[in-house]
Amino acid sequence: MNGLKILISQPSPQTNNPYAAICQKFGATVDFKPLFTNQALSLREFRAQHVEIPEYTAIVFSSKTVIDAFFSLCEQLRVKIPDSQKYFCTTEAVAMYLQKHIVYRKRKIFFGTGTAQSILDLVGAKHADENFLITTSGTLENDITKAFDGSPLKHTAAMFVKPVSSDLAGVDLSQYEVMVLYNKSDIVAIKENFPAFKQGNIKFITFGRSIVSAMSEAGLNIEISAPSTEVPSVAKALEIYLSSRA
Repeated sequence: MNGLKILISQPSPQTNNPYAAICQKFGATVDFKPLFTNQALSLREFRAQHVEIPEYTAIVFSSKTVIDAFFSLCEQLRVKIPDSQKYFCTTEAVAMYLQKHIVYRKRKIFFGTGTAQSILDLVGAKHADENFLITTSGTLENDITKAFDGSPLKHTAAMFVKPVSSDLAGVDLSQYEVMVLYNKSDIVAIKENFPAFKQGNIKFITFGRSIVSAMSEAGLNIEISAPSTEVPSVAKALEIYLSSRA
């Protein structure tokens, strides 16, 4: 099995790399190569959405990248965020990141457990009268916007970050037996860089629910899809695949 190569479309882990032991065990090598990057919308791009930030009394955040883009655009628009503003974040880590831009202890900040339902539970009846701005990345439709759409809460979704495909010139995808993808934008990047791309013998491992339908639409077959009860992580998916190949 020596020489088997794996591409993971994520930055290389800085700590606690779960793939090192797997590579050593199975004689494989992993290349960490993000296929796209997230970039903040320009002022012109944001204005095209006709969203007036001061109209909203509560902001919903799901990522650190979007938080940076939001406050950068507020500065460019000369929008002053009032101390009364409420922030609803998907996780504690996202909520704590707000300290980069605001005085955390003086603001009304709430965080969930990573799910859209946990955000709705936080809102409850106590905050049901707020006007919510749901900040998104890449698309206006995600689990959070769908959850709010199914509720009576007053809300608007606005995109603050867009995916930009990486330049993959000089990359030979055919050298990889396994590619791990996480996002629809990974597929877009492959198609943009390699218009004639064919899956051939490449085995795809995916992580996340949203990418499954995108893979089907692109005519790409999934070898292993995670997370699931049996396959909770990409590392486990790789171990299962490599074990079956041994």
